[in-house]
Amino acid sequence: MPRAGLNRQVLVRTAAEMADEIGFSNLTLAGLARRFDVRLASLYSHLRNSDDLMTSVALYGLDLLADRADEAVAGRAGKDALVAVANVHRDFAYAHPGLFEAARHRLDADAARDSGGARISRITRTILRGYALSAVEQVHAVRLLGSVFAGYPMLELAGGFAHSDPDAQLSWQRALDALDAALRAWPTAWLPSPCFKRPE
Repeated sequence: MPRAGLNRQVLVRTAAEMADEIGFSNLTLAGLARRFDVRLASLYSHLRNSDDLMTSVALYGLDLLADRADEAVAGRAGKDALVAVANVHRDFAYAHPGLFEAARHRLDADAARDSGGARISRITRTILRGYALSAVEQVHAVRLLGSVFAGYPMLELAGGFAHSDPDAQLSWQRALDALDAALRAWPTAWLPSPCFKRPE
């Protein structure tokens, strides 16, 4: 019989807290059951399996990040919007390292389409309204911005910039300056080059 007060929402929220404590990749149903001092079987009334757990936490994290990005971009445009949303990602990575990791969990197409990740993509397109990019070029720009918003904090949290000068904060600011400059000078035409190839 399911434990009173135990439901999917409570389990996912607690799992999200655990992800920040022990790392998203270390989350298990068994560990979640121990947190509530219940038998593992009790969780199967609410979560189908480990993949359901990981996906649910990833969606929770993406929604939380999207909410913050949505608030940050409100009333801003151009570089102000770019910097605000970028800082939301970096701040989120420091405040919720497990959920930041969870945000990179691979989702199936249906889950991704309705997720906070799709909202973040739309928010990023909102940033691009301040730049003269065509709809086609916006796709490339969204991917570039996403790579920096996710990649820089990931490397920073892993200590990738800890043993060299200048401080990572200065490099972050310069990276955002460079992104703004790149978006303002975005090439309008592009021809495929033999130098570029898809990774094997």
